[in-house]
Amino acid sequence: MTQDAEARTGRRPTLEDVAAHAGVSRALVSLVVRGAPGASAKTRDRVLKAAAELGYRRDARARLLASNRSELVGVVFGMAGTFHFELLDGLYAAAEGAGYELILSALTPGRDERRAVETLLDFRCEALILLGPETPAPEVPGELPVVVVGWRVKEPSVDVVRTSDDEGMRQAVDHLVALGHRQIAHIDGGRGPVSVLRRRGYRAAMRRHGLGGHLRVVPGGQAQDAGAAAARTFLETGQLPTAVIAYNDDVATGLLESFIRAGVAVPDDVSIVGWDDSRLARLPHVDLTTVGQDAHRMAGLALARALARLEGREVSEREIVLAPHLVVRGTTAAVAGQKWQPSAPERGR
Repeated sequence: MTQDAEARTGRRPTLEDVAAHAGVSRALVSLVVRGAPGASAKTRDRVLKAAAELGYRRDARARLLASNRSELVGVVFGMAGTFHFELLDGLYAAAEGAGYELILSALTPGRDERRAVETLLDFRCEALILLGPETPAPEVPGELPVVVVGWRVKEPSVDVVRTSDDEGMRQAVDHLVALGHRQIAHIDGGRGPVSVLRRRGYRAAMRRHGLGGHLRVVPGGQAQDAGAAAARTFLETGQLPTAVIAYNDDVATGLLESFIRAGVAVPDDVSIVGWDDSRLARLPHVDLTTVGQDAHRMAGLALARALARLEGREVSEREIVLAPHLVVRGTTAAVAGQKWQPSAPERGR
């Protein structure tokens, strides 16, 4: 049987087909495709060549049913922020290297965490990784290993991989203060626990520099439209800060684009700092200064921790906290006298 023959018949090549094509026994083909010992290098090459020519693929469903395993890791993710998609990319790479597959279950305005988790349980996922819900105490389904990526939870049965929000905000504020900024505002990410930690870190870092009287938190969110809304808030008051630290790169980019359209020069009038060092921040026309997180490292650690729990290996610490790193690009500069002036309608508001 050739691949053309398969297309005509609609039947997938079997072990018997590979054995006939290679001129060996079915048992020998089974050894080769399972990676088990017992075949010479020459025979192994012949079998693999025959399998490739026929387009043979192992029947993963039958194998897993026979072993009573699914070898699936479920991922709950929120559709907010470019960084989450980079985490997914890292998880796919880590899962492939470990011989597991991912099943994704998204959160939407009409689909909550409970429903997302139930879907993954229906697929017999052996462990769960939560990227986007940001719930203080995610529901834990029985003894299933659960790893949260990005925020702190108190539930002792849940593992955590996150970046230090306090340290990231300290680096951002220190950078801006060193450039002479005092009027430093923060656009938060809403009501989730990550937003709470970053607000707290911002206030602590500002007070450390004696700038408690200059605290300014603007309600925001996690997408670019939140940055655009924050820009309108700043512009309508007619009182711009000299620097803004945004909840993430998406919010920072929305702020940046809205400021530019309004004639606010970045970084001459206002410096902007994002968070994540996502692909968005690295675009040449964005060139965003940002607090960097290593998405692929976080994803790899999260999958490794889930599999360690699954295999019953001893884990020394429940929470893995990584250090962030400030990436300085073109949206921050030394403070200067703002040349932007509000238009007449804005003065009247």
